[in-house]
This record gives sequence, structure tokens and C-alpha cells, in this order.
Amino acid sequence: MSATTRWWWIRHAPVTSANGRIYGQMDMDCDTSDTSIYDGLAALLPQDAIWVTSNLIRTTQTAEAILARRADPAPELHPERELAEQSFGDWQGRHRDELIAERGEQWNRFWLAPAHEAPPGGESFADLIQRVGTVVDRLSRTHAGRDVVAVTHGGTIRAALARALDLEPERALSFVVDNCALTRIDHIAPPADSAPDTPPAWRVALVNHVPRA
Repeated sequence: MSATTRWWWIRHAPVTSANGRIYGQMDMDCDTSDTSIYDGLAALLPQDAIWVTSNLIRTTQTAEAILARRADPAPELHPERELAEQSFGDWQGRHRDELIAERGEQWNRFWLAPAHEAPPGGESFADLIQRVGTVVDRLSRTHAGRDVVAVTHGGTIRAALARALDLEPERALSFVVDNCALTRIDHIAPPADSAPDTPPAWRVALVNHVPRA
């Protein structure tokens, strides 16, 4: 039998103070006042799961808002720096419209730049896929056969989908990942008698579902 590790990805709650500015890895609070969303998520998420967040406060605030709506004891949250949003370097803090106007055609229709372009002082989306893939592989081995709830970021979740579906980075940027939306991806380990270099299989169960109680 192959161990199936179920990843329950959730994007953090809205950052209302950004006012159109690019925040990337800036550590900003989020707005968790829409309790109906957290009731819906709390009802869907499995018990006895491993809970991970990024190192940015908006992910822990969102996780705590979900856990506050559950009757069972809250699990420990495990922050993983490698699950942080893409670093936009010198673009962080700038207004999105200003940057788009300045760059003209040099931006992706769904994102801030083509997938292989790194902003000055930052990283590309392709870099993000590699970063996220490394920690997903590690945690899937460590918690094989378990449920892992990962409260992270839009870019991080797109990166996880790109890794699971073996997508070209540019194509993965077309996924919509709304605030507080749930994405479910299953990591299926190769059978024990497989060749050492046999890759895992992936199954995508749900993308960008925003539940409400």
C-alpha cells in the first residue's frame, strides 16, 4: 500500500491595509472578521491534522481564526519559513498600478512578472516553485499518511499546484487562489518495492473553494 498524505492548503485572510501595494514577504496583519468563512473551513478540515503556516503573521492569524471556531483542542502551529510568499524584493511597498504602468508589457497577465523573472532583490515564481517543492517533499515524508493543513499564501499555493501537476511555471500563474480559499492536493508515495527514483503521484481534489457555514 502507498501512503497518501493529504494537503489542505488555505490562503490567508485579506490584508486590507495594503491599499493596492505589493506586500509579498512584508509582515502585515490580515482581517479575520468574516466569521462565516472560518465556520465553513472549521467544519471541512480534518481532526488530528498537522498544522503548518509560513513565518508571516497573516498566516498564523488566519489559522488561529479557523481553530477558534472548532470544539476540539487547538493543535500546535508549526511555522515554515520556506512556505512564505514570493519575495518581490524592491517592488515590495510599491503600488501595483504604478509598477504595471512603469513596466508596460513586461508583466504577466495574472501576476506581477513573467514566471522566470526575479524582481530586483527578490525571487522569481520559478524559484518559489523549487522552494515550496522542497518543503512539501520533506513534510510529506515526515508526515506520510497524515493530513497536513497548510495556511500560507496565494503564490505558495500556486507553486504547490505547479509541482503536483508538473506545470510550466507560467501556466501555474493562471490559477485563481482567493483569500481563505481551500485547495486539496494528495501526495501518494510510491509503493515500498518501487525503484529508488520513482516519483510520487499527485491527485488534485479541490482548488479555490471558499466555504461558508
